[in-house]
Amino acid sequence: MQDEDFARDAAIVAAAVRRKRLMRVLPWLVIAGMVVLWEIVVRVFDIPEFVLPAPSVVAQSISKWWNPIIMNAGQTLKTTLVGFLMANLLGLTLGVIVGSSTLVYHGLYPLLIAFNSIPKVAVVPILVIWFGIGTAPAIITAFLISFFPITVNVAAGIATVEPELRDVLRALGAHPLKIVRKVGLPRAMPYYFASLKIAITSSFLGSILAETVAGQSGIGHLMIVASSRFEVPLVFAGLVVTAAMSVTMYTIATLIETRTIGWAMRSQGDMAGGV
Repeated sequence: MQDEDFARDAAIVAAAVRRKRLMRVLPWLVIAGMVVLWEIVVRVFDIPEFVLPAPSVVAQSISKWWNPIIMNAGQTLKTTLVGFLMANLLGLTLGVIVGSSTLVYHGLYPLLIAFNSIPKVAVVPILVIWFGIGTAPAIITAFLISFFPITVNVAAGIATVEPELRDVLRALGAHPLKIVRKVGLPRAMPYYFASLKIAITSSFLGSILAETVAGQSGIGHLMIVASSRFEVPLVFAGLVVTAAMSVTMYTIATLIETRTIGWAMRSQGDMAGGV
């Protein structure tokens, strides 16, 4: 009987190990499959290069234009990170304020919704009038796109603290600021990191959007110049490099989340396992 239990436990552990290994390689397998399918479709249907270049042609374009791509990608990454850091600072601060006060929440939330509903592509020309052509519009656009999810998620996380818990802490003499620092912020961290992974990818969208309209450098500017010359493989090369940067930043945010709030992720895993 003990041998059967031991064999069953060993089989469960082995299955878990195989599943973990599969989860590590599965994204790469899916990407490789999509690239192979893309190549096959282009070759079989003989799609013109100026309509949809094959992945092999895009790879050749990346190799050919490597130095300009890297230089412009560095500019886009710099403007994106600056705008993203600004969004984090202001988003965290405003999120704490909005989530901690019911009056502030009801007063500012409609304004935040209205602000977020404005199409950012319509804001870029105004930013060009105010700040001129260059880096500033790209930074501000990246900030505008990534600011809202951070603010709303942090505010929601702090606002989810149970009123009963607040009352108990106040009865014990805790100051409202201490309640936010000791209870509200830890409660908001899973919400914050969820918004962080959305915001970092959206920031690239804002930077490239501004670079296509008013940039003198960056991936967006490179793609506009390439499209005006009908160098479609170079346009797709810019898309590939942007996707690679976004995935890299998303992965970094996930690693920070795992090391910072691993307790929340473990509890979610335990709940999922229980179900």
